[in-house]
Amino acid sequence: MFIGRDRELAILEELHDRGRPELFVLYGRRRVGKTELLQRFCAGRRAVYFQAAQVREKDNLRAFRDAIAAGIDDDLAAGVELPDWDAALAFVAERSASERLVVVLDEFPYLCEANKGLPSILQRFWDTRGKRSGLMIVLCGSQVSFMEREVLAERSPLFGRRTGQRRLEPLTPPDTLAFFGRWKVRDRLLAYAVLGGMPAYLRRFDDACGLRENILREVLRPEGYLFDEVQFLLRNELSNPATYNSILSAVARGERRVGDIALSVGVDSSTANKYLSVLRELGLVEREIPITDPDPLRSRRGMWHIADRFLTFHFRHLQPHVSLVNANRGARVMERFIEPDLPRLFDEARLDFILDHLRREAAEDVGDEIVEQGRFDGTFVRAVGRTAGGGTVAAVVVPDRRRSTAALESELTDLRTAFGCEPLRLVYGITDDPERPLGVERVPEGELL
Repeated sequence: MFIGRDRELAILEELHDRGRPELFVLYGRRRVGKTELLQRFCAGRRAVYFQAAQVREKDNLRAFRDAIAAGIDDDLAAGVELPDWDAALAFVAERSASERLVVVLDEFPYLCEANKGLPSILQRFWDTRGKRSGLMIVLCGSQVSFMEREVLAERSPLFGRRTGQRRLEPLTPPDTLAFFGRWKVRDRLLAYAVLGGMPAYLRRFDDACGLRENILREVLRPEGYLFDEVQFLLRNELSNPATYNSILSAVARGERRVGDIALSVGVDSSTANKYLSVLRELGLVEREIPITDPDPLRSRRGMWHIADRFLTFHFRHLQPHVSLVNANRGARVMERFIEPDLPRLFDEARLDFILDHLRREAAEDVGDEIVEQGRFDGTFVRAVGRTAGGGTVAAVVVPDRRRSTAALESELTDLRTAFGCEPLRLVYGITDDPERPLGVERVPEGELL
């Protein structure tokens, strides 16, 4: 399956077909689907796809030569010696003289571990030869901090040489539903609530089995693919992940303000802020200012949230009970701690779908572009959007056990006070249709619901 990456693939194809020299940078977290995207792009094209390894430079150069020979069916390449990266880059430039050639250097940070000067070598090559060749070079990496600091930042030798870049993000909530074609919509939403938008995680769940069986197999046993995944992720990006683990645990428990997080972890607020800033740069946490705040740039009301569904699940449901899981008692963790929390997981997933709809589709329902959206902590109003024309959109979810509409009237009054206008209301619900999982109805003017 190739799900949810059509736009990214189309952009790569467009760059290829233009025929100009390209130095494109693609990066993103482990498991986000970079390799699958690049392999799909290379298929059927004259391309060299090379995935580096954490080995000596000589071994990577030998493997790169073999990738060239296999990729372009070049007998000469199979016997050539590439003593260094200057020679390797010159060789592929020659092979692009008469016909377009794609060269993908996947896991580029591994190559730089073995040769710290590789970015400078690539810069010199691009300036003297690459930008006049028929090459499309793609540098790809999973170490987000490295790629942003050593490849994209102003201090990097490659600064100003790239012709394009893309940070590949997790799939949108609606895109994840296609991985579970045999399940009902509610179970698909719960799978998203557990796994988030990482394609590699989503593929691990088998829709021939139930959600419970998948969680037990992939998360709640030491042999499971996802059991230690979060620690692999943190060790890949951070040299000392212990304090980061504690901060993420505190946020998952519900600590939202810097002072509360710092107190829970046992550090001062300035130290907590530094750690949170690093996690935000990695896309693991986010700081949300209430959309009703009159001065968001100076606001001190920011609340921290974990930005990834599986990290939330890990720190809320797995890490506190890892001893039980290691003792092969994952079924008890499932029954006692996870299954009672499924309604909350479902509610959080539904809110993610609503925010995604406000961000990407609700303009058609509203008749104006929504330029800002955010959570709203109401009983009925769960999210709020602001339109380009200065209007307000209230995203309403009717509670399962419908309560008095007095709460809704109070929440709408708060929005009128904050924005100075009557909020337009969209009522959201979950349908049984996987193609349109989110039911949306605009409330007529003059009516409450």
